[in-house]
Amino acid sequence: MNKMLDKFPEMIYVTRPLLPPLDRVTSKLQDVWNSQWLTNNGSEHQKLEQTLAASLKVPYLSLFNNGTIALIVACQSLRVFGDVITTPFTFPATPHVLTWNNIRPIFCDIDPVSMTIDADKIESMITPQTTAILGVHVFGVPCNVKEIQEIADRYGLKVIYDAAHAFQTEIDGTGIGTFGDITMFSFHATKLYHTLEGGALAVKDKSVKERIDLLKNFGIKNEEEVVMPGINGKMNEIQAVIGQLVLEMVDEEKNRRRVLRDTYVECLKDVEGISLMADVPGMKNSYQYFVIRIDQNKFGKSRDHVHNELKKYNVITRKYFYPLCSEYTCYRQLPSSSASNLPVAHKVVNEVLALPFYGRLTSADAEQICKIIKSFR
Repeated sequence: MNKMLDKFPEMIYVTRPLLPPLDRVTSKLQDVWNSQWLTNNGSEHQKLEQTLAASLKVPYLSLFNNGTIALIVACQSLRVFGDVITTPFTFPATPHVLTWNNIRPIFCDIDPVSMTIDADKIESMITPQTTAILGVHVFGVPCNVKEIQEIADRYGLKVIYDAAHAFQTEIDGTGIGTFGDITMFSFHATKLYHTLEGGALAVKDKSVKERIDLLKNFGIKNEEEVVMPGINGKMNEIQAVIGQLVLEMVDEEKNRRRVLRDTYVECLKDVEGISLMADVPGMKNSYQYFVIRIDQNKFGKSRDHVHNELKKYNVITRKYFYPLCSEYTCYRQLPSSSASNLPVAHKVVNEVLALPFYGRLTSADAEQICKIIKSFR
């Protein structure tokens, strides 16, 4: 450890959750206590669903207890089966929801810049067994939605997007949840916007929204009719209350993260061997993560070295997403998991590092983290 640089007196984590003032939470909970309606499409749930649909600029939204259940239901609602082309560079939930639906994930390599699924490689992977494409807006950067939709239209495929990192991301003013057939949002506590745990599905078709709402409530249509085999994916009233309060804080949090991002960029933009995520023209940033890539040959130290050394200064970073999903024991036997099929993903997964990024972090903290990183060269 460089003795010229002091370690932080307390742990600096990758992110910290937005927490509303406790007195405001207590006040809102009183309404729930008075209603004695704790779950199953209560008034707080209905309010949040409408408010979020407007905030995300989507026609229809269905709230869930978490994003993983939401994504499982997305596949069920579109009756997806067989093979689905997806990315290996994502959180485990993405391929796991396919497996839980008895669908085989087919891993496609990623774009070297955006790190999202490489749209130019998708078409070559389509077979008669392919029924859908599952893309991930990695770190809030949109997939090539135009090209993916053109491919899907040519082959009659469904398109599902995992937008866990892309809350309020927009492309030329259009909400990210309007692309494809269904988009999943995660409202987990680690996200910019959260409901403690939670998630949602955004759709353009009212009939699909109605089917989703049935599927997440056991397939119950009314008191005496169960019309399909559903699951319990409902968001409860406590989650909905927290969601309403956190939503009021999001704009201020994004402004603070914007300042942090500018500080990181200014401090690291000229460091040889460190590359930053490029701004996408026309994109409204979600400010979910601040991610760098470390080229070991140019920087002189590996990503893992930086990750481990920063811990000595009480700075916690994340090798996000490491390892690749295709390397998991449950998927590595798939032909599409071959390293020769995924050269870019195998390179990127050893370079990416998510730095601490949340509103309570100061610009001075970010500058100090950058000084520590640069001291490793």
